[in-house]
Amino acid sequence: MIEIKTPVFPESVADGEIAAWHVQVGEGVNRDQILVDIETDKVVLEVVAPSDGKVTEILKAEGETVLAEEVLAMFEAGEVAEKATKADLETSPDTPEVDSLDEATAAASPAARKIAEEQKLDVTSIAGTGKSGRVTKEDVLKAVASAEGQKQVTRAESTPVEVPVAGDRIERRVPMTRLRASVARRLLEAQETAAMLTTFNEVDMTAIIELRSQYKDDFAKIHNGTRLGFMSFFVRASIEALKRFPAVNASIDGNDIVYHGYQDIGVAVGSPRGLVVPVLRDADSLTLAEIETQVSDYGRKAQDNKLSIDDMTGGTFTISNGGVFGSLLSTPILNPPQTGILGMHKIQDRPMAVNGEVKIRPMMYLALSYDHRLIDGQEAVRFLVTIKDFLEEPARILLDI
Repeated sequence: MIEIKTPVFPESVADGEIAAWHVQVGEGVNRDQILVDIETDKVVLEVVAPSDGKVTEILKAEGETVLAEEVLAMFEAGEVAEKATKADLETSPDTPEVDSLDEATAAASPAARKIAEEQKLDVTSIAGTGKSGRVTKEDVLKAVASAEGQKQVTRAESTPVEVPVAGDRIERRVPMTRLRASVARRLLEAQETAAMLTTFNEVDMTAIIELRSQYKDDFAKIHNGTRLGFMSFFVRASIEALKRFPAVNASIDGNDIVYHGYQDIGVAVGSPRGLVVPVLRDADSLTLAEIETQVSDYGRKAQDNKLSIDDMTGGTFTISNGGVFGSLLSTPILNPPQTGILGMHKIQDRPMAVNGEVKIRPMMYLALSYDHRLIDGQEAVRFLVTIKDFLEEPARILLDI
């Protein structure tokens, strides 16, 4: 017998919750097959089978809170029992084969499988929109909404004389995920503990847009298809500005100020479970291509719920890009214990006065939220102006001026 235990949590994670069991007691599994998903405040951890065998006893049910290295189940190693044969399954011409079922189930994210099980939906019948046809949480939610809509239509057709009662509105109550609860708690903590203030500026994106247009094809060829985006320029500009204004790269620990001699840049990305902030480690040593590659990888991992706790631990400064969703202006909230966060927004053509003439320029509003306990207003404004200068004249980054 082998004890299946909860993985060791890092210091920033106190406990987890059993999100979903993927096997039943007595069911044969293969080595490295996922047994259970554990949802923490940051990521979903997958516990896999240590070898071929079967689960003989489940000690922690779905929804229970577990601690690090707590026993979840008992596992018996051994050969996997023969699965049902093709002939056994061919009770009807439409019955899929075992292999097809296994592959379809595996092509769904843990969150998608959990919701499908709760709603009693066949995940294999849902068309996936994720990478390689993977079924995502959004796909399942759409299927649930579609099924509910069909039920409403069926009821209406069967009783055409029925009149809806005024005020009879449908409500759906679901528990908040641990990640969403953690985000809510940290955002409230940031507002309660930090003297948060936001300063704004705008940047003319003409130079970067022209640079991208001129070199994007060559960039993709040389760097194995990596697309040259805007994020790498903002990361590089932020790094150079952080070097000049170390207080924005610092954090407050009690009565102490911790100045970091490195720049670990957090990049806020959306995921099916909510907003997550993976970190670009030692971003100062990364090239534009390496920054774009890592950001792209983090985006894919976030959509597939594959981000690890290490991916999101730490960070000295954060960049949030609300412009991809069409946001024109916002006030980003600090990510404690950091003292600064940069907000990017939508690029929009606006008439600007350039050398005494009115010209149409692609402009973007920038927002810097900062902790006024550590950073003075003039320092925050100068920091944001420095980023603006680097973006409007990218050559400054290369020349270090």
